[in-house]
Amino acid sequence: MAPDGSEVRILAAVSRGSMAQFTLPPGAISKPVAHRTVEEVWLVMRGQGRMWRKLGSDEETVDLCPGVSIAIPVGASFQFRNDGHEPLDCVGVTMPPWPGMDEAYEVPGVWSDFS
Repeated sequence: MAPDGSEVRILAAVSRGSMAQFTLPPGAISKPVAHRTVEEVWLVMRGQGRMWRKLGSDEETVDLCPGVSIAIPVGASFQFRNDGHEPLDCVGVTMPPWPGMDEAYEVPGVWSDFS
């Protein structure tokens, strides 16, 4: 389980990065988090949903569907939700590799009814 509440499966890791699959069930909402030292790039593989991101004064909500890619810079607050009827599956690359559970910390988000 990832710190944001999504199911995570590590796919690969090398010295400068790692790759994982993140799955959020239908109707679920992740906990809002930010990362201390890593940045990520996600690619949506299956499902429908939305992701909220905020870094400084820049804030946006992006629709998620297969083929959409999203960058999550170091320190950006983010939260995602599954608005569809099937699991929301994303593959993410983390740079540097994921250092452990203390990497992510909870932040205020936009959706309070998270899973």
